[in-house]
Amino acid sequence: MNLEQIKQSLVDIFSSELKDGKQRHIVFWYDPEYDFSEHIPELKIEGVRILHLTSHNSFFAKYEIEKVDPNSHFIVYSNDPKPLARQNLLIDIFKYSIEFSANKTSIIMRDLGITDESLAHVFKHYSKFFNNKERYSKFASYDVEEWTEESVHLCVLASLCKTDFLTFDDIVKKLFIDELNETNAAWLDIEKFGDPETFWSLVEFYYGYTGDQKSLQQLFITMCLSHLKETFQADLPRSWQPYVTSVKMNSIIFINQFMHHTKDVDFYNQWAKLIEEQLNVQHHMTEWKSEQYLESDTFPCFDKYFITSLSNYINEMVQDYDHYKRIIKTRRKLHWFPYYQHEYEALNWAITFLEHMEKCKDKLRENNALQLFEYYLSNYYLIDQAYRKFHFAFDQAQLKDDLSEVKELIENTYVNAYLEELSVYWSNAVQKELSSHWPIVGIKQQHNFYNDFIQPHVNRDEKVFVINSDAFRYEAAHELVELLNSTKKASTEIDAIQGVVPSYTSLGMASLLPHHSIEYRADQVKVDGSSTNGIINRQTILQKKVNDSIAVNYSDIKNMKRKLRDLMKGQKVIYIYHNTIDARGDHAATEHDVFFAVKDAIDELSKLIHDLVNHVSATNIYVTADHGFVYQQSSIEAYDKTSPTLTDNEIEKRRFTVTDSPEHREDVLTISLNYLLGADSELYTTVPRGTMRFARKGTGANFIHGGSMLQEIVIPVIKYKTDRSASDKNAVKKVTVQLTNISRKITSMITYLEFFQSEKVETKRLPIRLSSYIADEEGLRISNENTIIADSTSETPQDRTYKEKFVLKNLKYDKTKTYYLILEDENEKTVYDKIPFLIDLATSD
Repeated sequence: MNLEQIKQSLVDIFSSELKDGKQRHIVFWYDPEYDFSEHIPELKIEGVRILHLTSHNSFFAKYEIEKVDPNSHFIVYSNDPKPLARQNLLIDIFKYSIEFSANKTSIIMRDLGITDESLAHVFKHYSKFFNNKERYSKFASYDVEEWTEESVHLCVLASLCKTDFLTFDDIVKKLFIDELNETNAAWLDIEKFGDPETFWSLVEFYYGYTGDQKSLQQLFITMCLSHLKETFQADLPRSWQPYVTSVKMNSIIFINQFMHHTKDVDFYNQWAKLIEEQLNVQHHMTEWKSEQYLESDTFPCFDKYFITSLSNYINEMVQDYDHYKRIIKTRRKLHWFPYYQHEYEALNWAITFLEHMEKCKDKLRENNALQLFEYYLSNYYLIDQAYRKFHFAFDQAQLKDDLSEVKELIENTYVNAYLEELSVYWSNAVQKELSSHWPIVGIKQQHNFYNDFIQPHVNRDEKVFVINSDAFRYEAAHELVELLNSTKKASTEIDAIQGVVPSYTSLGMASLLPHHSIEYRADQVKVDGSSTNGIINRQTILQKKVNDSIAVNYSDIKNMKRKLRDLMKGQKVIYIYHNTIDARGDHAATEHDVFFAVKDAIDELSKLIHDLVNHVSATNIYVTADHGFVYQQSSIEAYDKTSPTLTDNEIEKRRFTVTDSPEHREDVLTISLNYLLGADSELYTTVPRGTMRFARKGTGANFIHGGSMLQEIVIPVIKYKTDRSASDKNAVKKVTVQLTNISRKITSMITYLEFFQSEKVETKRLPIRLSSYIADEEGLRISNENTIIADSTSETPQDRTYKEKFVLKNLKYDKTKTYYLILEDENEKTVYDKIPFLIDLATSD
């Protein structure tokens, strides 16, 4: 409301010339509709008094004007109707005064710049709404391109709902959100200051909803079922069909945009669960085939069904793995997938695990040590990795009960069909070939690590970094390599070396240091006569070999940036000791968190490499480990344990002993340590066969190392070399996605567009996730939103083709205007492509 205009009109009156002997101006202002009552206190004009006239104070007013203050100008303001002359006690004053009136409707329209007088009745209809400056201010804040009756209605509704945008979809969404509260404040305001009948008329126009008992809940049911019908590959139940309106396109897009809205999605989820229960959708699902709703995501029960059914199929060992993966691939593009992501990931890794087991069943047999070692590098490690990732996902899942039988299947298969079988064949090979001569011919050795990998850099006067990550086993290192290759411009490769036995920290860390000889007595490991315990001793050993060397703990440098450069300035060989996996796995209270520790270790190592490259200009970085580990989730039983021989053992641990004489028992393996300590050594390590443990007091036996299993002694060596060249060889890029449709004209409310992933996903070529929708010239979305996940690794072009369905809003489209297909990179939050289209529809919905 422009109060200044009214004030100026009154100022002009009071400033006008006094005629006919008048000494002052008196203005009568009748406002029976209370249009300006709340603004009167703000109306201040110098030299003018405002007197509020009521039906009971006429005598007081007459006395005040004529006796008490006969000189001041007056505004006599009344909210009563103007009285008849014979009933007006102030008629004598009124006759020599001026009557002022303000047409609120005209003032509002003039203030808004509206010249179309045919809209006056609409503004007058909302006179109660405009009797509030905050509501009026909100109304005036909307950018209206053309004033019509509909735009006035929308502005009133949007103001009462306090929406940021002037669209009917936003108004309805705000009402749905408020309906979830105990009191729907927005709807109460519409009833007080708006027009509910007009709202429902607009609902009918936009969405075709004509329910007899109009309610927001019934409207949401209509929208949900319209949305479901678009993806459901059969007829909806007869009792639901009346809810599906003829103007279903707008409902489809409303639900689609509601569920894709980052801020408001939780409100949609609450509504969807409420309506799912009210319609008893789960009961109807028993009469449908799962293929009929494979692409439906209106309600969460669809995902719950697929999780349960996939679990049942897997547990029943129905080996239709391609079909299961197709289901997961379809569901991952839909709304509820993120809410059950861990369940789907667990299922996917269960499938992957069983596929690897199937591929390896012919390889899990008696072989020599070299063959088994190489098979681990090419195949077996994938089983350990899938097992780890299954449990990592399972432990975060909500629907654990639905996955419990799959967990049991994976556990039994891993322990009995994989670990047990592998341990038998590997233990036999160790006994035959390695008990007297541990190193496998043709495999690089952990105790030669420095000479094989680091010394060449020293010879070339190159700076080199070595990250020793405690218990970082080979399968986890592969995941780190994939991560580095997907995020860094560098050459990243993985190699493997044969670890020492016993495979535990003191001996493994010592083996990675430069040395000529290793001594081993009473759990004290020395290299070249120097103790290897502690960071200071290790640094001393490094500096004996290369003066400009340093050894540091990761925990001391992980938050360093500029100081990191200062610390490592001038150093040639830098050893960094990282301990995340072993720190949790080696303690009974935390050993069941070891797979979470592996994920943390991978993330920490990636960040550490990033910091070394960016803050220290590191070029040559190696990541390796002292040992790996064996871990199973299921309880360790008494038959999984054996007792060590009671002798004067140098060392006795859960997984090994060190003695000065060999043991001759069927349940253990004895390996001479002369390969490491020299030909004169008379020490032997004895380890249980396979995954057996030595029985010891206390808890904590699921996480083990120290023995000779491949998971313990296949040691990763990651070679990371920064690429600072201008070449694109090691540059990380996402695959490109292109629209393949030749025509750029849309002629139907429902249209299909095809997209092509130009390259397959591989090393340095990453997948991309795009959201796609159609928008008008102002950027307003006029279609549903689709997700394109371009992550195919196939060489076949057909496998890299994606077909998406676009549904347009039921609007009037101008075939002379340009509309746009928008592709957005969901991760980068940027526009990936913007493709112009014309829309020329013969008919609408």
